[in-house]
Formats: sequence, structure tokens, C-alpha cells
Amino acid sequence: MGQSPIRAVPQKKKPMRTSNFILATLGVAFLGVAAAHALDAAPRPQPLTPALAPALAPATKYGSARDALRSGMRDYNSGDKVAAVHALEYAAGQGHSLALWKLGRMYADGDGVAHDDLKAFEYFSKLADQHADESPDSPNAGAVSSAFVALGSYFLDGIQGTYVASNPARAVEMFSYAASYFSDSNAQYNLARLYLEGTGVRKDARHAARWFNLAAEKGHTASQALLGHLLMTGQGVPRQRAKGLMWLTLAREASTDAAKDQWIVDLYQDAFTAADDSDRKLALALLEQYIQARR
Repeated sequence: MGQSPIRAVPQKKKPMRTSNFILATLGVAFLGVAAAHALDAAPRPQPLTPALAPALAPATKYGSARDALRSGMRDYNSGDKVAAVHALEYAAGQGHSLALWKLGRMYADGDGVAHDDLKAFEYFSKLADQHADESPDSPNAGAVSSAFVALGSYFLDGIQGTYVASNPARAVEMFSYAASYFSDSNAQYNLARLYLEGTGVRKDARHAARWFNLAAEKGHTASQALLGHLLMTGQGVPRQRAKGLMWLTLAREASTDAAKDQWIVDLYQDAFTAADDSDRKLALALLEQYIQARR
């Protein structure tokens, strides 16, 4: 695919007045049970086939998977990424979740290794298969959840020239599991996008808004912006202009990359212009309440 699996999903339908540029520049990653309902607990995804498991190089110089992981990360941080891969492969071969995740990310990003989406997919697949039931409170939960999000992105488009075909329903399954079981904000955002566009699921703006809201409450900037836009325009959801302006204000304030986040600034400016004085005053009051509640 030529780029990181964590990326925006190409727009297939125009879900709202937002321009194609806005949806195309979100730059955030986007799970199959077509009848699944938003906010319901997603079932554990069916295991990926054994053929998806990567062939891991054997090694004997490490006392344990944990030792190999530590050695691999020391090598990685010192810049010796060739040695890092060998050590991480040994730890991954023992099923170590962080090693599987790190190798997946390295191949997905072309970080110290040749970019290879299929290898990344296979490492993430093994991680998801072996650790799907990891406790959401576990220190490794973030890595497992991130693997499900990456797999969801791969299943959306497929990997050209490989056995990984586009399967939006399977993507919905991946995102749903990470969004509900792990409460992953990126998964919640991507699941909301799929409901908004009707990709792999029935188009439903209310379900989209509910998933956007869960991610927005965690500080997910893109979710705050799109939730605010939905509430401002009232397209498919009850219009709440003041609350929409509040979310867009939070998103604008959190924006740090002028080029990447210009779509957020544009949405905010449109909303501010469309709001009247009472909307702006109420939005400010809601914003102060929101900030106070999190202190």
C-alpha cells in the first residue's frame, strides 16, 4: 500500500456537507458483523488462519523472550536496527506481545527494515490471535488494541498483490472489538467513520455520533471536530449548535499542525460564523464546565 496502515480511509460516500479535502486529510486510522450495534460489546473476533502467522527466525542466545525484547529495544534505541530485528524476532517467536507489535510497526513504517505491509499484517495478526483476551487494564493492552486497529485499516483496502483482500465487514469487526473491549479511541473514531459513510455497515449518523462522542471524551481531536460538525449541522442527529461549537473549539485548541489540521480550523470558523451570540455564550459556558470537570 506504500504507506502506514494507520491512515484515513478513502471517502466512498459524501456523508455530509464536509468537503472531500476534510475527510481525505484526517490522517487517522479507521471492524465482520453487519448486525452489530454501536456501544454493544463486540464478540471476540474469529481467529485469523494459521497461514497468516509469520515465519520467525530462531535464535538461541537469549535466555528468555523478555531478555530478547530488552536486548532488541536497546539495539533499536542505539540505532542498530538490524540487531534489534533479530532479537525482536526471537521474542515474537515466543509470543511476546510487545515484540510482535514493534516488528509490525517497523515493517509498516519501513523503520530500519524494508517497508512491507504484508509482514506488518502478519505480525499484527499473530498478536491479535494470541492476545485478543488480554485484560484492558494490562500494560500490554495498548499494543494489542493498536494491532486490531492496524488490521482494520488493512482489511478496508486490502494489500495489493497479496492474499489480503479488501473486506470492509472484517474491518468493522476489528474496529468494533478494539472500540468496545479495549475502549480504544482510534478504533472508536474509525468505527464512527464507517457508520457515517455506510462502509461495511448500514449508514447511521446517530451510531456514528455516539462512537465519536466516546472518543471525543478521551481527547481524540478528530472525533471532537467531526462530532462538533454533526451537532452543528444536525444532519442525521438532533442539532445542538452550542455543544457542537464547544467540541469544535476544543478540537481547534488541540490542533498543533497548521497544514494537517487546517480542516479542523475551517470547520470551527464555519461553525462560529453560523452560530449566534446565544450559541457562543452557551458554548463558552459548556466549555468551562467541561474543563472544570476534568481538573
